[in-house]
Amino acid sequence: MNIKELNTIIANHSIFITTNGAKGEHADLIGANLRGANLIGADLRGADLRGAYLSGADLSGADLRHANLRGADLIGANLRGANLRGADLSFADLSGANLRDANLRDADLRDTDLSFADLPEKTFIIIGEKYFLAITNGEHLQVGCKIYSITEWRSFTHDRINSMDGEGNIELYPRLLDILDFYLGKGDRPDGVKEIK
Repeated sequence: MNIKELNTIIANHSIFITTNGAKGEHADLIGANLRGANLIGADLRGADLRGAYLSGADLSGADLRHANLRGADLIGANLRGANLRGADLSFADLSGANLRDANLRDADLRDTDLSFADLPEKTFIIIGEKYFLAITNGEHLQVGCKIYSITEWRSFTHDRINSMDGEGNIELYPRLLDILDFYLGKGDRPDGVKEIK
């Protein structure tokens, strides 16, 4: 894809976003070859970038809220300060990417390769647990496909935890709180939920 075509797609997408779909066109960049592209500050909210090749691309400051980046190649991409809130990054390759100051709130990071990535402050991927665990920006915890704020996780009742996926979650809950305490410092616990010794 050449620069002119890309700029046209981004411009039409921006119009689509600002007119709530009345004008312009939703960006469909599925599998697009955007290696090394200059997308600094681009408005790609909700764009479909599944399987796109974005290795080495500069997406610093880009607005990628709720974008679909599932399976995208973002090796070595610059995403510094990008807004990835609610983006689907599952199965994406972000190895070596710069994610400093990026907003990963509510982003789906399941099966994402973040090896050697420069992550935002207080962002952790915890391996070796029963479910996929990710703390993003020190504000949210993703457990499997469930994403809630740290405050919500620290206040759930036994009934709320049991309703998530059924049996066994209540035993997992103290462990989740211990993990939050380890990475973010001691916090509140609901009555009756003790630390694991």
